[in-house]
Amino acid sequence: MTVALDALASWQVPLYEDLHRHPELSMREERTRGIVAAQLAGDGYEVHEIGGGVVGVLENGAGPTVLLRADIDGLPVQEATGLPYASTATQEDADGQVQPTMHACGHDVHTAVALGAARLLAAHREDWCGTYVALFQPGEEIAAGARAMVEDDLVARVPTPAVCLGQHVLTSPVAGRVAVAPGPVLSSSASMRVTVHGAGSHGSMPHLGVDPVVLAAAIVGRIQSLVSREISPSEFGVVTVGALHAGTSANIIPDRAELALNVRAYREEILDHLVEGVQRMMRAECTAARSPHEPEFELFHRFPMTDNDLMATARVREAFVAQFGADRVEHMEPVTASEDFSAIPDAFGAPYCYWGLGGYVEGRETAPNHSPFFAPDPQPTLRTGTEAAASAALAWLGGAG
Repeated sequence: MTVALDALASWQVPLYEDLHRHPELSMREERTRGIVAAQLAGDGYEVHEIGGGVVGVLENGAGPTVLLRADIDGLPVQEATGLPYASTATQEDADGQVQPTMHACGHDVHTAVALGAARLLAAHREDWCGTYVALFQPGEEIAAGARAMVEDDLVARVPTPAVCLGQHVLTSPVAGRVAVAPGPVLSSSASMRVTVHGAGSHGSMPHLGVDPVVLAAAIVGRIQSLVSREISPSEFGVVTVGALHAGTSANIIPDRAELALNVRAYREEILDHLVEGVQRMMRAECTAARSPHEPEFELFHRFPMTDNDLMATARVREAFVAQFGADRVEHMEPVTASEDFSAIPDAFGAPYCYWGLGGYVEGRETAPNHSPFFAPDPQPTLRTGTEAAASAALAWLGGAG
């Protein structure tokens, strides 16, 4: 495999740089989808376009089916890395607004790595048997892509996997290493837009109106007590208000305020409690403030928890230790970010394992995912990710069944 990986790098690094230079927003990944489909077809895969994504199926005799998923979408972020292959792209979003666009979460790494693993397995069919499914998913950033593929009959159109695999490039561990663990590794999450209503008035006459700014400020402080006073200290929960918009002038009391917030947990029942609690507290604060209307809630971008299967994860870890050595395989601490990956194995009723891939060489200053400065080192990140994907798949396809 070492010689094959060395040869792969001459193609994979330019591919990664091209993908980084040309990111596309969620559910609008037309160029990326075309590159993926052409590459898979050229490597001998049967190609399906499903729900805005691409799936390559490679049958290689009797044996189990393994599915590896990679997400392909970028983010509405203005890149500030200064890289020679930095994105200057813009794209119109679903609301018709032109946005700067960047691969600020590493999905370009995921795509290049998954295409590399697909090529590696296609070129070395003598080393494995069974069916390999390379799935490239759109719209992860808005929790829409996995659902779109499932709703477009993914389960009926591709072979049922014995296991589903996935990985994400992160700031930890360092590049050249992987991290994996059983159980919850990524949180569940839900976002909410809320409008609270007031009654407009002159800034000098607040007693003649209902001030939605004061109301919104009270809400921001109040809902933090959901975690500190309603969730056990042994449980994880987060409530974040990311945006608050109200008014247009210093001396005008507006008639409404809009809040955008996000809640996260490692258990679905905790997440449900946080969502219900936010709505309960907001209604109560509106009543206390004499709001003339009930608050309006819009729940969106709900992500399921990523909860690695115990047996599948043990098998992946064993494969990683055999491939990399124990010193390059770390324990993955739970990450508070969220993913929609698990919707795919859940649709198939298959176990899954999702692991972390180091993206920054040791000693280098890091920038977190979603930052305009996020810039993984292409190597050894791409090579390690390709090795991880292939060795995890071969834990089932390599004859162990």
